[in-house]
Amino acid sequence: MKICRYDDQRIGLVRDNAVYDVTAVLEELGTFGYPLPKYDPFIASLGSLKGKIEEAARRATPLPLAQARLLAPVANPGKVIAAPVNYAKHLQEALADKGIHHGNLVNEIHKAGMFLKATSAVVGAGEGVKLVHTDRRNDHEVELALVIGRTAKNVNAARALDYVAGYCIGLDMTIRGAEERSLRKSPDSYCVLGPWLATPDEVGDPGSLQVSISVNGESRQDANTNDLILSVAELIAWGSSFYTLHPGDVILTGTPQGVGPVRPGDTMQARIERIGAMRVSVS
Repeated sequence: MKICRYDDQRIGLVRDNAVYDVTAVLEELGTFGYPLPKYDPFIASLGSLKGKIEEAARRATPLPLAQARLLAPVANPGKVIAAPVNYAKHLQEALADKGIHHGNLVNEIHKAGMFLKATSAVVGAGEGVKLVHTDRRNDHEVELALVIGRTAKNVNAARALDYVAGYCIGLDMTIRGAEERSLRKSPDSYCVLGPWLATPDEVGDPGSLQVSISVNGESRQDANTNDLILSVAELIAWGSSFYTLHPGDVILTGTPQGVGPVRPGDTMQARIERIGAMRVSVS
């Protein structure tokens, strides 16, 4: 199942290059008083809603996918956790390129740890990236992103994938400089998620997915998640040893070699095998 958010906060089932409006299933979530929950209620209920989603889709009129303005598939992520330098070849390029490291000490992930991106940075493919500090280098970093489906704390890597609601493409946009990662990676629109949420049955083994991005038709990054230093399951286990993971939380699993700059007017085309592709404009 591939689930998207689109247009005016609609929920859609994506099938055969069309979107089927299933927004009516949100009525099943009920209402929430203040204080609001720390998790995304739709993601938390996704497993129990699948039958109703299929039923609503059968009654819906298909909208051509090209006509839908895609939003981030997660409306309310409690946190976005990111894994730096989780591909060996990206570590090598980061150490070699002063335009990337800016004099910062760059360690592989076991020493660097993980970091948080602001949830206010999250946008969908149809919203695009709006660069800030354009006097500095702004880079694309394409990554496999996963969305947590149920509360996880101190989970074992052997069971970690049981906590995944689905996967999507992530763009961890980055301003290069000497400041802390979280500051440079958290401006508005610097975390693109999309084009939709693909459930685990659609994706299969997350450790064997081709990940790529091109800019204006030029190939930049092209690698496979089998090159991850820490696997998807290991990242979930490690993250859950520090944080309680809630439904809707996002983990960006790291970017491969080939990161590079983008400028206003550019178009990025990102793709992950068995998930899909998204076109993202830069302004």
